[in-house]
Amino acid sequence: MNNKVITYYNAFDEWGRLDREPIEFIINMHHIQSLLPPQGHILDNGAGPGKYSIELAKLGYRMTLTDLTPKSVDIAKIKAEEYQIEDQFDGFYAADARDLSLFPDDRYDAALMLGPLYHLQTEEGRVQAVQELHRVTKPGGLVFVAMMSRTRFLTTSLMHPEMWKPNHTVQGITDFLRTGTFDHADEGRFTGAYYFNIDEINPFMESHGFETVKLVGSSSIAGAMQPEQWDYWEQQGDEAFRQIMDMVLKNSENPYMLGSASHLLYIGRKK
Repeated sequence: MNNKVITYYNAFDEWGRLDREPIEFIINMHHIQSLLPPQGHILDNGAGPGKYSIELAKLGYRMTLTDLTPKSVDIAKIKAEEYQIEDQFDGFYAADARDLSLFPDDRYDAALMLGPLYHLQTEEGRVQAVQELHRVTKPGGLVFVAMMSRTRFLTTSLMHPEMWKPNHTVQGITDFLRTGTFDHADEGRFTGAYYFNIDEINPFMESHGFETVKLVGSSSIAGAMQPEQWDYWEQQGDEAFRQIMDMVLKNSENPYMLGSASHLLYIGRKK
């Protein structure tokens, strides 16, 4: 699995994805900023090219960044230099989320893990990653963990079957719903992944030492909007657009909308 993930992200523009699909980043940052303490040392574990780390470093937080893909770590270093905030980082490390042994216990005031968990297809791997996140976070520290929704991916598979083989067949979808695992049949497409049932997320995290704060739909009700639809609301004026964004942010916490979000953000506190 590691080799597949590294190969995929060596060729994929994750920084650009969050620019092209900004609602996920906007919603996640809204909740992260609203809950973090005013200052502290934060681990961005599985950070990709570091888009969240860069924004948090700009706000004055001390950051440590890890990612499985060395190329992504290199990009994060370059981005930090471009923004002249490299001094806000204690280090950039190529590391597996399941093994953070280079860091001591109770090291970080808060921690992000916005990617690794949905690339770990075995229960053992997911447990290892969450246990390591728990170990390196200080007691009382917040964690922000990204997951993907089995419900939403069922919708995606039904709407665009030829794009998500083997979910272009009844058997493929049946197997996916039973296991939550997905391996793209077309070479070079999205790496193997695991999708959670929404009602399993909080109990899973709580069983490994976290107290749930909230579960958020990162793409929320606006995740399917196209540029021309965003343009419509922006043309209504600044105040109208601000009110629309307030609605979107508020509804990201609506539990009845979680199944419509491709990405979910679990927010918990280490007991």
